[in-house]
Amino acid sequence: MPSIYHPPVKRSVEIAGHKTSISLEPLFWDMLREAAAREAIPINALVARIDEQRIASDTPPGLASAIRVWLVRELSE
Repeated sequence: MPSIYHPPVKRSVEIAGHKTSISLEPLFWDMLREAAAREAIPINALVARIDEQRIASDTPPGLASAIRVWLVRELSE
């Protein structure tokens, strides 16, 4: 059985026409792809939505942290 523990992997995404890099562990990249597929939207669109929610919060975390929290919350609902 392969280990679930792996250092973050950096990938580029585009949010509102701007490219940015996000570092997430492979497990979270897989979860993000699956969530985007369930909603039938591109990963960039899902990341943009998460980013919008993150910025609107009282104490916005970094984008990678916001994605992780969003994914865990999605699993728990």
